[in-house]
Amino acid sequence: MKPEEKSWVVGLGEILWDVFPDGKRLGGAPANFAFHARRQGCDGIVVSAVGTDASGAEISAFLERKKLPALLARVPEPTGTVTVSTDSDGVASYVFAENCAWDNIPFSAETENIARRSAAVCFGSLAQRDSRSRATVQRFLESVPASALRVFDINLRQNFYTAETIETSLAHCSILKLNENEAPILAGLLGINPCSREDFFAALFEKFPALRIIVLTLGKAGSAVAGRDGVRSEMPADARIRVVDTVGAGDAFTAGFVAALLHGADVATAHRRAAEIAGFVCSRAGAMPED
Repeated sequence: MKPEEKSWVVGLGEILWDVFPDGKRLGGAPANFAFHARRQGCDGIVVSAVGTDASGAEISAFLERKKLPALLARVPEPTGTVTVSTDSDGVASYVFAENCAWDNIPFSAETENIARRSAAVCFGSLAQRDSRSRATVQRFLESVPASALRVFDINLRQNFYTAETIETSLAHCSILKLNENEAPILAGLLGINPCSREDFFAALFEKFPALRIIVLTLGKAGSAVAGRDGVRSEMPADARIRVVDTVGAGDAFTAGFVAALLHGADVATAHRRAAEIAGFVCSRAGAMPED
């Protein structure tokens, strides 16, 4: 199949180097998402930007080795980095460099072509911290087919988000993915005061008509999925998994869920597949482990 004929599953936004005490690894939720979507049989692709520096060239070479297609604009700003540390439970924390290449993703004719041929796009709030990339994300979402899955993996980091950006993104998305720490922050930003998880889901569905599915990950407690049509799915975490680190596990979960839906699975089956993939990633070091 020619590239222009593919139904792309797009990871849109930041791409960078995760800098650990023992070295660096490719990072950024969009690349992780696209990688795992591709592993699940989809035409995964990354859309982002890198600098004209050596680090940008290294990212391009890394993606080629992984056989992961990418549209990476080369811009004057430096290729992004984030310093990553993990606690005794393997849970990661991040410190991001600012004014990076991925803050300046341009919207080009090639970007628009990918958007118009997308079956799904996953985007977050982090890549929208700068006005240029934020405009590109919004234009991309406006260009995808009406049938495409528009997945907002909210990914709240540091202070790199505003209520306006969050609300605009929610108005565009059909699937919202968030974790247990992000849920109360989102509720506060939107002025929602839920008495229960069901109240929270109901308030989101009422406020955002385009939203069809909410995916909530709960760490060691597992995950929950809610559909506008009343479908509910809850799944405990697999206690047999020995967690090495959680870097990229949420992105793998999202990719597994989206890929399963695109392959025709129902919500409960997609949820189960997503949990399996995330569990595997937790049991390995890094965000892109090989099977």
